[in-house]
Amino acid sequence: MNFHVLTLFPEMILEGCNNSILKRAIEKELLTVDAVNIRDFTLEKHGKVDDYTYGGGAGMLMQAQPVYDAWLHVTGNTDGNNINDNAAVANDVMKADGASEQKKKPRTIYMTPQGRVFTQEVAKELAKEEDLIILCGHYEGIDERVLDEIVTDRISIGDYVLTGGELPALVMIDAISRLVPGVLGSEESAQTESFENDLLEYPQYSRPEVWHGKAVPEVLLTGDHKKIEAWRREAAKERTKIWRPDLYEKYAEKEQTIKRLMKQKKENAYLIDSLLKGKAKLLHTMGNAAVALGINGITYMICCETKEEGEALLAYVPKDAKVVLHNCAELNDLIDERYNLQVGDECYQSVYTQHTAMPIAHKDIRPYPISEIDYAVENYGGEQEREYLRDRILKGEFFAAYENDEIAGFCGVHAGGSLGLLYVDPKYRRTSIGSSLASYLVNWSLERGGLPYAHIRVKNIASLKMQEKMGLYVGKRTIFWTYRKEKEEE
Repeated sequence: MNFHVLTLFPEMILEGCNNSILKRAIEKELLTVDAVNIRDFTLEKHGKVDDYTYGGGAGMLMQAQPVYDAWLHVTGNTDGNNINDNAAVANDVMKADGASEQKKKPRTIYMTPQGRVFTQEVAKELAKEEDLIILCGHYEGIDERVLDEIVTDRISIGDYVLTGGELPALVMIDAISRLVPGVLGSEESAQTESFENDLLEYPQYSRPEVWHGKAVPEVLLTGDHKKIEAWRREAAKERTKIWRPDLYEKYAEKEQTIKRLMKQKKENAYLIDSLLKGKAKLLHTMGNAAVALGINGITYMICCETKEEGEALLAYVPKDAKVVLHNCAELNDLIDERYNLQVGDECYQSVYTQHTAMPIAHKDIRPYPISEIDYAVENYGGEQEREYLRDRILKGEFFAAYENDEIAGFCGVHAGGSLGLLYVDPKYRRTSIGSSLASYLVNWSLERGGLPYAHIRVKNIASLKMQEKMGLYVGKRTIFWTYRKEKEEE
């Protein structure tokens, strides 16, 4: 990911990123931080970038010209559609279990107390970008004309005023970087922190066991991981309820929705699992039906039992929606008419409804090494899937089965949460490797509190038979992935 910061004090940005996790991420080339000095672009011979405001008033205002020319330097042309030599053209591919969209123009963010408040949800949204341009103001701000010309987002880190935008920019860079695959080393590190899944983080303890007469909770010393996870979950709930009742209210509403959806869990698994794992934001519920937006910011998910319910829930899906996932065939014509989306994939949904782990015959299954990505690309979708597979590997959601120290097959979890990405090398087919990989994914999902499910295209009879043989329930209703049409009809 590439950050381009337009600032009067580039040393503040560079020094702030030259420590700890950010420094290591930059050294690993997971991030780049380019601090561009706006003063380098002024036409005033003394390096001046500010002037008095029209209409009078206290303080000075940053002028439009140097800011605009600094922005042009970063974008590389007059329409801002490309980043210059510092980064490649931003073709941000957002995957949603087979769906993709491209966004080419880099976002330009102005740090201002007048902007929308920066939250963890905003951080997740911005972490999907390949390039972010961050504009730091000073004095009384920046000439409104250039802001209108170049800025796509105005963001605030809180309702207070600072002397400049550099500290807010660093806060935002730090929060966003933690969500970039590979920066923290493990996706689980980010998943257990505050605000994930609408809960504050549980309390944590280190040595000694007793300090100032206060002992570490006994359950943490037992080594029983199930009991520890249960204690942490309850502690997080209690802490959220006391310290952030507003957040707890959102969590409680989501929990009630999950309970209602569980009445038809074999049909609603994709939405239940997304809510359980914090991979979707609940938008509205209506009886046993609900609509949510995936954390990728693209996929709208609807679970309903009737066309009338589905039609009512579509009111919460904006006109520019690009992907709608739903389980009601009668909605397809309406979705096509209203959103210009058509059925891209019709799938059966398989669900593992038990709470016990599945047996795995083949034991040598490990996280997939990024060094072997070419093998995965060659055998799953080709070059167009490289970035998607890389994302799955770096997030620790892609796995390899080994035989005689060579990769015999692989599997993974799609960005939307469904289990799949299954491939077995031809010389190892008709062995236990395929079912072992599938079972491994089921157990992986169970360990993380999810409801394991997979979407299988209706014509993939072999996979359907394997799922049923393994003991997964295959739903009678099909699931529909509807995507934006590539070309508008004349």
